[in-house]
Amino acid sequence: MSRVYEVMFIVRPDVVEEEVDKLIAGFSTTVTNGGGVVKTVEKMGRRKLAYTVRKFNDGNYVLLTVEADGAGVLELERRLRVTEPVIKFITVRIDEEEKRLAKVKALRGTRRKLSAEPAVQAAPAPVAAPVAAAPVAAAPAVVAAPVAAAPVAAAPAAAEAPATEPVPAV
Repeated sequence: MSRVYEVMFIVRPDVVEEEVDKLIAGFSTTVTNGGGVVKTVEKMGRRKLAYTVRKFNDGNYVLLTVEADGAGVLELERRLRVTEPVIKFITVRIDEEEKRLAKVKALRGTRRKLSAEPAVQAAPAPVAAPVAAAPVAAAPAVVAAPVAAAPVAAAPAAAEAPATEPVPAV
């Protein structure tokens, strides 16, 4: 069963560019001989490492996107492990992530965009006439109104209070 993997490896910084190209070609033939396909090769260039690896502080990063079965990836990892110029590598399976992203994109495609639709002009709301006599059932609403308004009324009083002592400058 063929799956998609990202293989990132770091080559020593003292290796020339032609040697890096030969390494990439060798790893690509390893994948194709194992029945896989190299989708992309991205040379990310020389970057500083987060920590010292085999007495190196920087290295040349290379990212391969590979579609292969498990045996092909194991052989690629074995070759990465025994190749002297490669100081670090990691292999990550990304096919499940691609499926999840495709599902999210499909879901987004089915949604209706409200911003793309023309705006509908709503008629102004009618103004309610004042009520002359409040029924008995409305009494709890009248009791609740002062409670909600109490913090608002207390805030201006606190803001109007003068400062008691000025703070000296240091």
